[in-house]
Amino acid sequence: MRTIRYIIQKEFIQVFRNKRMMPIIFVVPIIQLLVLVNAATFEMKNIRMAVVDLDLSGSSRGIVSKFEGSPFYEITYTSFSVGEAVDQVQQGKTDMVMVIPQDFEKNLVRENNGRVQFIINAINGASAGLMNAYSTQILMSYNRDILFEWLTPAELSGIRAIRSENSYWYNPKLNYKTYMVPGILVLLVTIIGFLLSGMNIVREKEIGTIEQINVTPIRKSQFIAGKLIPFWIIALFELAFGLIIGKLVFNIPVVGSPWLIFLSGAIYLFIILGFGLLVSTMTSTQQQAMLVSFFFMVIFILMSGLFTAVESMPQWAQEFNRINPLAYFIRIMRMVMLKGSTLQDISEPLISLGIYGAVVISLAVRRYRKVA
Repeated sequence: MRTIRYIIQKEFIQVFRNKRMMPIIFVVPIIQLLVLVNAATFEMKNIRMAVVDLDLSGSSRGIVSKFEGSPFYEITYTSFSVGEAVDQVQQGKTDMVMVIPQDFEKNLVRENNGRVQFIINAINGASAGLMNAYSTQILMSYNRDILFEWLTPAELSGIRAIRSENSYWYNPKLNYKTYMVPGILVLLVTIIGFLLSGMNIVREKEIGTIEQINVTPIRKSQFIAGKLIPFWIIALFELAFGLIIGKLVFNIPVVGSPWLIFLSGAIYLFIILGFGLLVSTMTSTQQQAMLVSFFFMVIFILMSGLFTAVESMPQWAQEFNRINPLAYFIRIMRMVMLKGSTLQDISEPLISLGIYGAVVISLAVRRYRKVA
Protein backbone atom coordinates (compact mmCIF):
# COMPACT_ATOMS: atom_id res chain seq x y z
CA MET A 1 0.00 0.00 0.00
CA ARG A 2 2.86 2.34 0.73
CA THR A 3 4.22 1.92 -2.80
CA ILE A 4 0.80 2.53 -4.32
CA ARG A 5 0.36 5.64 -2.17
CA TYR A 6 3.59 7.13 -3.51
CA ILE A 7 2.56 6.43 -7.11
CA ILE A 8 -0.83 8.06 -6.47
CA GLN A 9 0.90 11.07 -4.94
CA LYS A 10 3.15 11.36 -8.01
CA GLU A 11 0.14 11.20 -10.35
CA PHE A 12 -1.72 13.95 -8.50
CA ILE A 13 1.36 16.15 -8.56
CA GLN A 14 1.69 15.65 -12.32
CA VAL A 15 -1.99 16.43 -12.89
CA PHE A 16 -2.00 19.65 -10.86
CA ARG A 17 1.32 20.83 -12.34
CA ASN A 18 -0.06 20.57 -15.86
CA LYS A 19 -1.85 23.89 -16.35
CA ARG A 20 -3.40 22.75 -19.63
CA MET A 21 -4.85 19.68 -17.96
CA MET A 22 -6.78 21.55 -15.26
CA PRO A 23 -9.31 23.26 -17.58
CA ILE A 24 -9.86 19.97 -19.43
CA ILE A 25 -10.69 18.19 -16.18
CA PHE A 26 -12.71 20.80 -14.33
CA VAL A 27 -14.01 23.43 -16.78
CA VAL A 28 -14.69 21.67 -20.09
CA PRO A 29 -17.09 19.04 -18.63
CA ILE A 30 -19.27 21.69 -17.04
CA ILE A 31 -19.47 23.68 -20.28
CA GLN A 32 -20.28 20.48 -22.16
CA LEU A 33 -23.02 19.61 -19.67
CA LEU A 34 -24.66 23.02 -19.99
CA VAL A 35 -24.46 22.96 -23.80
CA LEU A 36 -25.31 19.32 -24.50
CA VAL A 37 -28.36 19.17 -22.25
CA ASN A 38 -29.90 22.09 -24.13
CA ALA A 39 -28.76 20.94 -27.57
CA ALA A 40 -29.25 17.16 -27.39
CA THR A 41 -33.04 17.05 -27.49
CA PHE A 42 -35.68 15.56 -29.75
CA GLU A 43 -38.13 18.31 -28.89
CA MET A 44 -38.78 20.68 -31.78
CA LYS A 45 -39.50 24.38 -31.41
CA ASN A 46 -39.63 27.24 -33.88
CA ILE A 47 -40.75 25.01 -36.74
CA ARG A 48 -40.79 27.25 -39.79
CA MET A 49 -44.17 26.98 -41.50
CA ALA A 50 -45.46 28.36 -44.79
CA VAL A 51 -49.22 28.91 -45.03
CA VAL A 52 -51.25 28.75 -48.21
CA ASP A 53 -54.77 29.91 -47.25
CA LEU A 54 -56.96 29.67 -50.35
CA ASP A 55 -60.21 29.99 -48.39
CA LEU A 56 -59.64 33.23 -46.42
CA SER A 57 -62.58 32.45 -44.16
CA GLY A 58 -63.11 32.74 -40.45
CA SER A 59 -62.54 29.01 -40.03
CA SER A 60 -59.28 29.05 -41.97
CA ARG A 61 -58.03 32.06 -39.99
CA GLY A 62 -58.95 30.16 -36.82
CA ILE A 63 -56.66 27.28 -37.81
CA VAL A 64 -53.83 29.67 -38.68
CA SER A 65 -54.18 31.45 -35.34
CA LYS A 66 -53.98 28.09 -33.56
CA PHE A 67 -50.58 27.46 -35.14
CA GLU A 68 -49.46 31.03 -34.48
CA GLY A 69 -50.28 30.59 -30.79
CA SER A 70 -48.30 27.36 -30.52
CA PRO A 71 -44.74 27.60 -29.10
CA PHE A 72 -43.64 25.00 -31.65
CA TYR A 73 -44.43 26.93 -34.83
CA GLU A 74 -43.30 30.11 -36.49
CA ILE A 75 -45.14 31.19 -39.63
CA THR A 76 -42.39 32.59 -41.85
CA TYR A 77 -44.10 32.66 -45.25
CA THR A 78 -47.61 33.13 -46.62
CA SER A 79 -48.69 32.74 -50.22
CA PHE A 80 -51.60 31.88 -52.47
CA SER A 81 -49.44 29.52 -54.55
CA VAL A 82 -48.69 25.99 -53.39
CA GLY A 83 -45.76 25.80 -55.79
CA GLU A 84 -44.10 28.87 -54.32
CA ALA A 85 -44.56 27.53 -50.80
CA VAL A 86 -43.05 24.17 -51.76
CA ASP A 87 -40.09 26.03 -53.30
CA GLN A 88 -39.49 27.55 -49.85
CA VAL A 89 -39.21 24.02 -48.43
CA GLN A 90 -36.86 22.91 -51.19
CA GLN A 91 -34.64 25.93 -50.57
CA GLY A 92 -34.48 25.14 -46.87
CA LYS A 93 -36.28 28.34 -45.83
CA THR A 94 -39.28 26.55 -44.29
CA ASP A 95 -39.82 23.13 -42.75
CA MET A 96 -43.41 22.50 -43.78
CA VAL A 97 -46.38 23.91 -45.68
CA MET A 98 -50.01 24.00 -44.57
CA VAL A 99 -52.49 24.23 -47.43
CA ILE A 100 -56.09 25.22 -46.66
CA PRO A 101 -58.14 24.66 -49.86
CA GLN A 102 -60.96 26.76 -51.26
CA ASP A 103 -64.44 26.18 -49.82
CA PHE A 104 -62.93 24.79 -46.65
CA GLU A 105 -65.45 26.54 -44.39
CA LYS A 106 -68.39 25.74 -46.71
CA ASN A 107 -67.55 22.04 -46.72
CA LEU A 108 -67.03 22.12 -42.98
CA VAL A 109 -70.45 23.68 -42.34
CA ARG A 110 -72.50 21.82 -44.97
CA GLU A 111 -70.83 18.41 -44.97
CA ASN A 112 -69.14 18.44 -41.57
CA ASN A 113 -65.97 17.57 -43.38
CA GLY A 114 -63.00 19.86 -44.02
CA ARG A 115 -59.59 18.94 -45.37
CA VAL A 116 -56.19 20.48 -44.64
CA GLN A 117 -52.98 19.39 -46.33
CA PHE A 118 -49.52 19.32 -44.73
CA ILE A 119 -46.42 19.15 -46.90
CA ILE A 120 -43.47 18.28 -44.62
CA ASN A 121 -39.75 18.16 -45.28
CA ALA A 122 -38.97 14.52 -44.43
CA ILE A 123 -35.20 14.44 -44.97
CA ASN A 124 -35.01 13.84 -41.24
CA GLY A 125 -37.63 11.17 -40.64
CA ALA A 126 -37.76 11.69 -36.87
CA SER A 127 -38.30 15.43 -37.23
CA ALA A 128 -40.97 14.89 -39.88
CA GLY A 129 -42.81 12.50 -37.58
CA LEU A 130 -42.75 15.03 -34.74
CA MET A 131 -44.00 17.85 -36.99
CA ASN A 132 -46.84 15.65 -38.20
CA ALA A 133 -47.74 14.69 -34.61
CA TYR A 134 -47.68 18.31 -33.40
CA SER A 135 -49.81 19.45 -36.36
CA THR A 136 -52.35 16.68 -35.83
CA GLN A 137 -52.71 17.60 -32.16
CA ILE A 138 -53.36 21.24 -33.04
CA LEU A 139 -56.02 20.27 -35.60
CA MET A 140 -57.68 18.00 -33.04
CA SER A 141 -57.74 20.88 -30.58
CA TYR A 142 -59.33 23.13 -33.22
CA ASN A 143 -61.88 20.42 -33.97
CA ARG A 144 -62.90 20.27 -30.31
CA ASP A 145 -63.25 24.04 -30.22
CA ILE A 146 -65.67 24.18 -33.13
CA LEU A 147 -67.72 21.32 -31.68
CA PHE A 148 -68.26 23.33 -28.50
CA GLU A 149 -68.96 26.46 -30.55
CA TRP A 150 -71.43 24.99 -33.04
CA LEU A 151 -73.30 22.37 -31.01
CA THR A 152 -75.74 22.87 -28.17
CA PRO A 153 -75.16 21.17 -24.80
CA ALA A 154 -77.93 18.69 -25.63
CA GLU A 155 -76.25 17.78 -28.91
CA LEU A 156 -72.88 17.50 -27.24
CA SER A 157 -74.30 15.13 -24.62
CA GLY A 158 -75.50 12.86 -27.40
CA ILE A 159 -71.99 12.48 -28.81
CA ARG A 160 -70.34 9.41 -27.40
CA ALA A 161 -66.60 9.62 -27.27
CA ILE A 162 -63.82 7.77 -25.54
CA ARG A 163 -61.78 10.10 -23.41
CA SER A 164 -58.41 9.20 -22.03
CA GLU A 165 -56.48 10.86 -19.24
CA ASN A 166 -52.74 10.37 -19.18
CA SER A 167 -50.65 10.08 -16.06
CA TYR A 168 -46.89 10.02 -16.67
CA TRP A 169 -44.67 8.28 -14.15
CA TYR A 170 -41.14 9.39 -13.23
CA ASN A 171 -41.15 12.41 -15.58
CA PRO A 172 -44.69 13.84 -15.26
CA LYS A 173 -43.93 17.08 -17.13
CA LEU A 174 -42.30 15.17 -20.02
CA ASN A 175 -39.25 17.42 -19.67
CA TYR A 176 -36.65 16.10 -22.09
CA LYS A 177 -33.81 17.61 -20.04
CA THR A 178 -34.85 15.44 -17.10
CA TYR A 179 -34.37 12.42 -19.34
CA MET A 180 -31.08 13.57 -20.89
CA VAL A 181 -29.10 14.88 -17.90
CA PRO A 182 -28.39 11.44 -16.35
CA GLY A 183 -27.12 10.16 -19.70
CA ILE A 184 -25.04 13.27 -20.38
CA LEU A 185 -23.42 12.91 -16.95
CA VAL A 186 -22.40 9.36 -17.85
CA LEU A 187 -21.01 10.62 -21.15
CA LEU A 188 -18.87 13.34 -19.54
CA VAL A 189 -17.49 11.07 -16.83
CA THR A 190 -16.66 8.49 -19.51
CA ILE A 191 -14.83 10.98 -21.72
CA ILE A 192 -12.73 12.30 -18.85
CA GLY A 193 -11.87 8.85 -17.52
CA PHE A 194 -11.25 7.16 -20.87
CA LEU A 195 -9.12 9.85 -22.50
CA LEU A 196 -7.02 10.79 -19.48
CA SER A 197 -6.25 7.23 -18.49
CA GLY A 198 -5.75 6.28 -22.14
CA MET A 199 -2.95 8.81 -22.52
CA ASN A 200 -1.40 8.24 -19.11
CA ILE A 201 1.14 5.45 -19.63
CA VAL A 202 1.77 6.66 -23.17
CA ARG A 203 2.84 10.04 -21.81
CA GLU A 204 5.32 8.24 -19.55
CA LYS A 205 6.68 6.47 -22.65
CA GLU A 206 7.03 9.70 -24.62
CA ILE A 207 8.87 11.65 -21.91
CA GLY A 208 11.07 8.64 -21.03
CA THR A 209 10.09 8.19 -17.38
CA ILE A 210 8.61 4.74 -17.98
CA GLU A 211 12.10 3.26 -18.15
CA GLN A 212 12.95 4.70 -14.74
CA ILE A 213 9.81 3.13 -13.28
CA ASN A 214 10.52 -0.22 -14.93
CA VAL A 215 13.90 -0.60 -13.23
CA THR A 216 12.29 -0.18 -9.79
CA PRO A 217 10.93 -3.16 -7.81
CA ILE A 218 7.34 -1.90 -8.29
CA ARG A 219 5.04 -4.73 -9.34
CA LYS A 220 2.75 -4.41 -12.35
CA SER A 221 -0.41 -4.52 -10.24
CA GLN A 222 0.90 -1.74 -7.98
CA PHE A 223 1.82 0.40 -11.00
CA ILE A 224 -1.61 -0.02 -12.64
CA ALA A 225 -3.40 0.65 -9.34
CA GLY A 226 -1.36 3.81 -8.78
CA LYS A 227 -2.18 4.99 -12.28
CA LEU A 228 -5.87 4.16 -11.99
CA ILE A 229 -6.88 5.46 -8.57
CA PRO A 230 -6.10 9.21 -9.09
CA PHE A 231 -8.28 9.44 -12.19
CA TRP A 232 -10.93 7.32 -10.46
CA ILE A 233 -11.11 9.93 -7.68
CA ILE A 234 -11.15 12.82 -10.17
CA ALA A 235 -13.93 11.20 -12.22
CA LEU A 236 -16.05 10.62 -9.09
CA PHE A 237 -15.58 14.28 -8.23
CA GLU A 238 -16.72 15.16 -11.75
CA LEU A 239 -19.82 13.01 -11.25
CA ALA A 240 -20.63 14.75 -7.94
CA PHE A 241 -20.09 18.19 -9.45
CA GLY A 242 -22.26 17.28 -12.44
CA LEU A 243 -25.08 16.12 -10.16
CA ILE A 244 -24.94 19.42 -8.29
CA ILE A 245 -25.02 21.42 -11.54
CA GLY A 246 -27.91 19.28 -12.82
CA LYS A 247 -29.89 19.97 -9.65
CA LEU A 248 -29.14 23.70 -9.43
CA VAL A 249 -29.36 24.62 -13.12
CA PHE A 250 -31.85 22.10 -14.56
CA ASN A 251 -33.70 21.11 -11.35
CA ILE A 252 -33.16 17.43 -12.13
CA PRO A 253 -34.72 15.17 -9.48
CA VAL A 254 -32.61 12.61 -7.64
CA VAL A 255 -35.37 10.32 -6.38
CA GLY A 256 -33.11 7.42 -5.43
CA SER A 257 -30.13 7.23 -3.12
CA PRO A 258 -27.08 9.36 -4.11
CA TRP A 259 -24.88 6.75 -2.45
CA LEU A 260 -26.23 4.16 -4.86
CA ILE A 261 -25.32 6.43 -7.75
CA PHE A 262 -21.75 6.77 -6.47
CA LEU A 263 -21.47 3.03 -5.81
CA SER A 264 -22.51 2.31 -9.39
CA GLY A 265 -20.26 5.09 -10.67
CA ALA A 266 -17.27 3.75 -8.74
CA ILE A 267 -17.70 0.27 -10.25
CA TYR A 268 -18.32 1.68 -13.73
CA LEU A 269 -15.24 3.90 -13.61
CA PHE A 270 -13.01 0.89 -12.96
CA ILE A 271 -14.15 -0.42 -16.35
CA ILE A 272 -13.60 2.84 -18.21
CA LEU A 273 -10.25 3.55 -16.58
CA GLY A 274 -9.21 -0.05 -17.14
CA PHE A 275 -10.13 0.32 -20.82
CA GLY A 276 -8.09 3.51 -21.01
CA LEU A 277 -5.06 1.92 -19.37
CA LEU A 278 -5.42 -1.12 -21.65
CA VAL A 279 -5.35 1.20 -24.67
CA SER A 280 -2.37 3.00 -23.15
CA THR A 281 -0.37 -0.21 -22.87
CA MET A 282 -1.07 -1.07 -26.53
CA THR A 283 -0.05 2.26 -28.09
CA SER A 284 3.22 4.14 -28.38
CA THR A 285 2.16 7.80 -28.71
CA GLN A 286 -0.56 9.98 -27.23
CA GLN A 287 -1.95 10.56 -30.72
CA GLN A 288 -2.41 6.82 -31.25
CA ALA A 289 -4.01 6.47 -27.82
CA MET A 290 -6.44 9.31 -28.53
CA LEU A 291 -7.48 7.87 -31.91
CA VAL A 292 -8.03 4.36 -30.52
CA SER A 293 -9.98 5.77 -27.55
CA PHE A 294 -12.09 7.91 -29.88
CA PHE A 295 -12.89 4.86 -32.03
CA PHE A 296 -14.30 2.89 -29.10
CA MET A 297 -15.96 5.92 -27.54
CA VAL A 298 -18.03 6.73 -30.64
CA ILE A 299 -19.30 3.15 -30.92
CA PHE A 300 -20.12 2.88 -27.22
CA ILE A 301 -21.90 6.26 -27.10
CA LEU A 302 -24.02 5.84 -30.23
CA MET A 303 -25.18 2.36 -29.19
CA SER A 304 -25.62 3.07 -25.48
CA GLY A 305 -29.23 4.23 -25.58
CA LEU A 306 -28.29 7.81 -24.75
CA PHE A 307 -30.06 9.27 -27.79
CA THR A 308 -32.01 6.27 -29.15
CA ALA A 309 -33.83 3.63 -27.16
CA VAL A 310 -31.95 0.32 -27.14
CA GLU A 311 -35.26 -1.54 -27.57
CA SER A 312 -35.78 0.11 -30.98
CA MET A 313 -32.37 -1.04 -32.29
CA PRO A 314 -31.92 -4.17 -34.42
CA GLN A 315 -31.48 -7.43 -32.53
CA TRP A 316 -27.75 -7.64 -33.29
CA ALA A 317 -27.26 -4.16 -31.81
CA GLN A 318 -29.12 -5.15 -28.65
CA GLU A 319 -26.87 -8.18 -28.34
CA PHE A 320 -23.78 -5.99 -28.83
CA ASN A 321 -24.88 -3.81 -25.92
CA ARG A 322 -24.18 -6.73 -23.61
CA ILE A 323 -20.52 -5.68 -23.86
CA ASN A 324 -21.23 -1.94 -23.84
CA PRO A 325 -20.56 -0.57 -20.32
CA LEU A 326 -22.18 2.79 -21.14
CA ALA A 327 -25.52 1.08 -21.79
CA TYR A 328 -25.45 -0.47 -18.31
CA PHE A 329 -24.52 2.71 -16.45
CA ILE A 330 -26.96 4.96 -18.34
CA ARG A 331 -29.72 2.50 -17.49
CA ILE A 332 -28.69 2.52 -13.82
CA MET A 333 -28.46 6.33 -13.65
CA ARG A 334 -31.93 6.84 -15.11
CA MET A 335 -33.43 4.15 -12.89
CA VAL A 336 -31.94 5.55 -9.69
CA MET A 337 -32.31 9.26 -10.42
CA LEU A 338 -35.76 9.25 -12.00
CA LYS A 339 -37.47 6.12 -10.69
CA GLY A 340 -35.89 5.82 -7.26
CA SER A 341 -34.73 2.26 -7.93
CA THR A 342 -33.07 0.39 -5.07
CA LEU A 343 -30.00 -1.84 -4.99
CA GLN A 344 -32.19 -4.86 -5.63
CA ASP A 345 -33.68 -3.24 -8.76
CA ILE A 346 -30.28 -2.55 -10.33
CA SER A 347 -28.51 -5.67 -9.07
CA GLU A 348 -28.37 -7.34 -12.50
CA PRO A 349 -26.61 -4.51 -14.43
CA LEU A 350 -24.47 -3.73 -11.36
CA ILE A 351 -23.18 -7.30 -11.12
CA SER A 352 -22.48 -7.24 -14.86
CA LEU A 353 -20.43 -4.05 -14.42
CA GLY A 354 -18.51 -5.62 -11.53
CA ILE A 355 -17.54 -8.69 -13.58
CA TYR A 356 -16.73 -6.46 -16.57
CA GLY A 357 -14.44 -4.26 -14.43
CA ALA A 358 -12.53 -7.23 -13.00
CA VAL A 359 -11.91 -8.63 -16.49
CA VAL A 360 -10.79 -5.32 -18.00
CA ILE A 361 -8.40 -4.40 -15.18
CA SER A 362 -6.93 -7.92 -15.23
CA LEU A 363 -6.27 -7.53 -18.96
CA ALA A 364 -4.64 -4.13 -18.40
CA VAL A 365 -2.31 -5.55 -15.73
CA ARG A 366 -1.48 -8.57 -17.86
CA ARG A 367 -0.94 -6.51 -21.01
CA TYR A 368 1.49 -4.09 -19.36
CA ARG A 369 5.01 -5.35 -19.83
CA LYS A 370 7.48 -4.26 -17.23
CA VAL A 371 10.76 -4.44 -19.13
CA ALA A 372 13.88 -3.03 -17.51
